[in-house]
Amino acid sequence: MLPQVQAQTYDEKLYDAVQWRLVGPHRGGRSAAVSGVIGDRNTFYFGATGGGVWKTTDGGSTWANVSDGYFGGSIGAVTVAPSDPNIIYVGGGEKTVRGNVSYGYGFWKSSDAGKTWEDLGMEETRFISRIRVHPSNPDVVYAAVLGDIFKPTAMRGVYKSTDGGKSWDRKLFVDSQSGAVDLILDPNNPEVMYATTWQVKRTPYSLESGGPGSKMFKSTDGGENWTEISRNKGLPAGLLGIMGITVSPVNSNRLWAIVENLDGGVFRSDDGGMTWEKTNDDRNLRQRAWYYTRLYADSQDENTVYVLNVAYHKSTDGGKTFKSANAPHGDHHDLWIDPSDNQRMIIADDGGAQVSFDGGKNWSTYMNQPTAQFYRVTTDNHFPYRIYGAQQDNSTMRIAHRNEGAGITENDWEVSAGSESGWLAVDPLDNDIVYGGNYGGLLQMLNHRTGAKRNVNVYPDNPMGHGAEGMKYRFQWNFPIFYSPHDPKVLYTTSNHFHRSTNGGQSWETFSPDLTRNAKEKLGPSGGPITKDNTSVEYYSTIFAAAESPLKQGVLWAGSDDGLVHVSKDNGKTWENVTPKEMPEWTQVNSMEAHPFEEGGLYFAATAYKNGDYAPYLFKTTDYGKTWSKIVNGIDAQHFTRVVRADPVKKGILYAGTETGMYISFNDGQSWQPLQLNLPIVPITDLTIKENNLIAATQGRSFWIIDDLTVLHQLSNEVASKPFHLFRPQDSYRLDGVRRESKTAGTNRPGGVLVYYQLNQEPKEEVRIEFLDKNNQILKAYSSKGIEKDTLKYKMGSNEFNWNLRLPDAKGFDGMIMWSGPLRGPKVVPGDYTVRLIVDGVAQDQSFKVLPDLRYESTQEDLQAQFDFLLQVRDKLTETHETIILIRKYRELMEEMIAKDSRQKRRLDPIIQSISAIEKELYQTQNRSGQDPLNYPIRLNNKLAHLNVIVGTGEYRPTDGAEEVRVEITRQIDEQLQKFRMIEKNQLTNLLNIGEIKQNLKISRAH
Repeated sequence: MLPQVQAQTYDEKLYDAVQWRLVGPHRGGRSAAVSGVIGDRNTFYFGATGGGVWKTTDGGSTWANVSDGYFGGSIGAVTVAPSDPNIIYVGGGEKTVRGNVSYGYGFWKSSDAGKTWEDLGMEETRFISRIRVHPSNPDVVYAAVLGDIFKPTAMRGVYKSTDGGKSWDRKLFVDSQSGAVDLILDPNNPEVMYATTWQVKRTPYSLESGGPGSKMFKSTDGGENWTEISRNKGLPAGLLGIMGITVSPVNSNRLWAIVENLDGGVFRSDDGGMTWEKTNDDRNLRQRAWYYTRLYADSQDENTVYVLNVAYHKSTDGGKTFKSANAPHGDHHDLWIDPSDNQRMIIADDGGAQVSFDGGKNWSTYMNQPTAQFYRVTTDNHFPYRIYGAQQDNSTMRIAHRNEGAGITENDWEVSAGSESGWLAVDPLDNDIVYGGNYGGLLQMLNHRTGAKRNVNVYPDNPMGHGAEGMKYRFQWNFPIFYSPHDPKVLYTTSNHFHRSTNGGQSWETFSPDLTRNAKEKLGPSGGPITKDNTSVEYYSTIFAAAESPLKQGVLWAGSDDGLVHVSKDNGKTWENVTPKEMPEWTQVNSMEAHPFEEGGLYFAATAYKNGDYAPYLFKTTDYGKTWSKIVNGIDAQHFTRVVRADPVKKGILYAGTETGMYISFNDGQSWQPLQLNLPIVPITDLTIKENNLIAATQGRSFWIIDDLTVLHQLSNEVASKPFHLFRPQDSYRLDGVRRESKTAGTNRPGGVLVYYQLNQEPKEEVRIEFLDKNNQILKAYSSKGIEKDTLKYKMGSNEFNWNLRLPDAKGFDGMIMWSGPLRGPKVVPGDYTVRLIVDGVAQDQSFKVLPDLRYESTQEDLQAQFDFLLQVRDKLTETHETIILIRKYRELMEEMIAKDSRQKRRLDPIIQSISAIEKELYQTQNRSGQDPLNYPIRLNNKLAHLNVIVGTGEYRPTDGAEEVRVEITRQIDEQLQKFRMIEKNQLTNLLNIGEIKQNLKISRAH
């Protein structure tokens, strides 16, 4: 009997203020499902392939996810009930079954236009390609279920529900390997419907489209009975593959079909499917049939039909000739045309979804959808560091993980080396030199500084269209590229062999034997039996993951996609097969993580989902693979694993990304618990750790990041048992930044320091946070009771607080208008600081460091001089503005005295005029609007405050000119302040209770 695992878990409430942040990019990824709303011009929906369901209410200008909190993953169908726009049905699992395809999570229904969702079950269907709703009864629903494309299953075919999806009955079934792929109801008679089935299968090494199970059917009784019409007159003989079908809403007898067949093309029937005529066999309409093969009848013209492919094609002569066009991205997969307005439509493509109101002449953008699919993620050593990845159906990218603005926008990213399917590796000695891969074995160098590119493929033999059987080196679609952690000149890559270069790819050394099973029977062409599709996605028996130990140079690991693990302890001279016996044969090693604390240690994540096995596979060794531990306790049995990473700072903390979400282990893999937090349900394809940040690449929701792992490092049973606990803040850079949620930009990290604390007991009186310098002087304080209109908000459990590293602002006054004259307090200098949490009078302190902005070469003395300068400006502004506040109060009181006794006017008017003249020297009193300073010249306070802009920009010592201006403006202000004090002392003291006034106005300065 195995010893019982001691599970080390922590209640998420201890740390759930630590959240995932969407970095972006907002550049759409693949979509295969769209729908509009009849009668609501600006409302549309789309389903992302990995990223859930999205809704726009402004015609595609912005999109918001509406499935988060309920479900996510890949979406195959989104349908709005024609008779009730509040009812939406969604089916999980995309029909676009490319190499990185993800399944979905069954049927879902919303009855309130996407605000909430009901789980309708049927998760085992995996792939649902169409949902159709009865035009007048929203409870009658039909679904084309493709089923599990990785293994035989009976959950395929056409299903019907008459109770709004609560129960489903299968009405059409062909066989366990053929599911329904298209389904259309006659808009004029919903009892008449058409369906196509598709025999399709994906394995790790092939895509098989077509077979005896691919058929076309018709029903005339609401789907209760079906008649095969695949062999009706005019349709092609021989083997059939995928087929799309549509019916004209204008003429129920007019059908179109697009058929994958050796003699395939577009076919039309004018008698309800009894007989057919081929109208077009242009290969542009039917290339890569498995990826496209859909067509759509125009809603108002019986001669107009659309066919979707790389381009979309429109015919206005009944399908004989077509004119090609492109939405903003291309590779088109679904189309919805408004039944009452054929100019209003939404299209799905490899860039997401776009809306048109003029029949496709113009489309909305896809640069507002954070649904990108990324394969891998890495970072560089730039400051602030940048994130790199390859976006499926697009380009590679490098994107800033933070900036000093309010969001991560297109200005923060650029295309990098390689293309859509590659790994990226950044030169450790030069952040602008990047190597990126792509299919076909492409390995490209890009110099971001100059724009220069160079292709340095190991063996540039173009394999396109060929199977892997004849290749000298088998480079997978997503082959590894990485630098040695010990030698910045050594660049590694892998095919079925290990390769390295020490001269930037000019030459390559192949230094391993074939480290795969070299399974000859699995190295043939893919895509058959009708249409071949060889892009290297299905190249098999390749090294799919690799790593070098960060502790010992020359300890190399290789994991193959056909289930082997090898290690070399001598820099590749010899290799040993150390495959774990417990790992099923043919399981793909998807990622490898060399142990950060053990020379002979390795973690790896493996997946067998393309074999129909959705179990998680994580393994660990510390003895060079002599023994292995399977470490999956606590991970859902259906959450297959894609990646595992070890925390490089806290030994024993591991992070795992699965098809369905994130996990963390606090005990080196003995047990796992979710780390989903606010992360949407989406496949996690890769993880990396940089500066105590955890970065996730997702397949359908772009990049996400946890900004502070140190909170997780500090968890303990003692922390969990305390009434409250303040976590030590992460050392923080002297950077600005604003965290603001946006529908069109990534979320930025806020500037300053993030403070986390947890409350196990409800405070009785006050929660207070103070920041102190090294001399224990309070720099800034916040209280739940409020300090200067700023109230600290807290909740039971985990809390986050952000201090921007600035001292309190200069004091202002009501109605003040300044031109480029901020009152902001100075930012503290780099050094040691303390944060103090006080709960009902009980204090806990934690120290942290403020780190310099590494973009600047300024010395500590330079920054101290800047701080001192800005502090002097702040304090003089406060003194000036307090004087203005007093002038206004004194004037108000004297005017009240005159109003009560007009005889006082002669005595008080000269005093009022004197102090008002001082006010006008200090401040432009004629300002009433923001642009007024362009008309009324600014006064002394504005001139002084402007130095906050001049000297406060960047990280530099004040210039001599700035110091000269500060001294001169301060001198002029002091002249006016001195005049005021003399009037106050000699004339106002006898008239007013000055001490009481100052106390009421909270003015403590001596004036």
